[in-house]
Amino acid sequence: MLETAVTNKLKIRYPIFQAPMAGGPTTPELVAAVSNAGGLGNLGAGYLAPEQLRTAIQEIRKQTDRPFGVNLFVPEEPTESEETITRMTDFLNFYREELGIPKNPLIQTSSESFEEQVQVLLDEKVPVCSFTFGIPPQDVIRAIKQNGTVVIGTATTVEEAKRWEAAGADAVVAQGSEAGGHRGTFLKSVSQSLIGTMALVPQVADHVSIPVIASGGIMDGRGLVASLVLGASAVQMGTAFLACPESGAHAAYKQKILLETEDATGITSAYSGKAARGIQTAFMNDMEHYTGDIPGYPIQNAMTRDIRHAAAKANNPEYMSLWAGQGLRLASDRTAAKIVEQTMKQARTEVKRIALHGMNDD
Repeated sequence: MLETAVTNKLKIRYPIFQAPMAGGPTTPELVAAVSNAGGLGNLGAGYLAPEQLRTAIQEIRKQTDRPFGVNLFVPEEPTESEETITRMTDFLNFYREELGIPKNPLIQTSSESFEEQVQVLLDEKVPVCSFTFGIPPQDVIRAIKQNGTVVIGTATTVEEAKRWEAAGADAVVAQGSEAGGHRGTFLKSVSQSLIGTMALVPQVADHVSIPVIASGGIMDGRGLVASLVLGASAVQMGTAFLACPESGAHAAYKQKILLETEDATGITSAYSGKAARGIQTAFMNDMEHYTGDIPGYPIQNAMTRDIRHAAAKANNPEYMSLWAGQGLRLASDRTAAKIVEQTMKQARTEVKRIALHGMNDD
């Protein structure tokens, strides 16, 4: 039961993906540790400049000869009025003053060059490439697949999953509303696309013929078995790995992951201009009362960057983005390898228990 279409396709031992969490948590050490343990480690590369991306891939390769993945953000080019940006700058200056950093900074709003990031993936012949925030141009998907790389999309609805299959994806991540971090929604509004993992996975599995990877609130072997029963071929776990030693998450962030509960998260666009689930902070609470428009991604992301960095230096989690899913009580600070091992051990136990229980009922 635990050998699946995904494990066979990717030549990995276990149907466990470590989620690609951009912004620091998915260090080369974490990616390699998960891959070496039999899962698929994934580098969250959305914010990496091309040369940083190349260096990270080469670092991963020094630490593992197993398959791994790289995730990119499909770019968007929002336009915002001068008034919206000025108003947000004025609002954010309060936090800059609190943190003792300069007000009205010059904002570098352009995101990393997607074309150059893709070229690095082609040059480096990465085994797996996944995308979030939409479907890249057809020529990009074609080039990556012709290079021998497995292409994986992110979907939050059945229709999005179908679009990914039509675009040529080899597999699709079904991202339930419980998932931490940015929502991969790209067809409808986020509020219309908050389908829970347990409802989303079987519906996606029924409507696409490519393998489905379940994501959102999955923290252990019970979640793995449940996902496989629902029709998934693997699971993607993010919050489960955030507090492990190999994670690059800030110490204060890790502490929050270990102390908070399932009702501690909310969905906000306050930090980046794109909806994401994270642990509720003072900044998120304040932004709920903000009456102006929040600039879109990546503009808002660039506008809050200095605040988030200063907060991290000051060990002040209230102004940091603490992305996390709803499975918080199940998080631990075990090593990445131990998390993979424990998940598989628990999954096997559950499968045996279910089989035994079923036989007793006959």
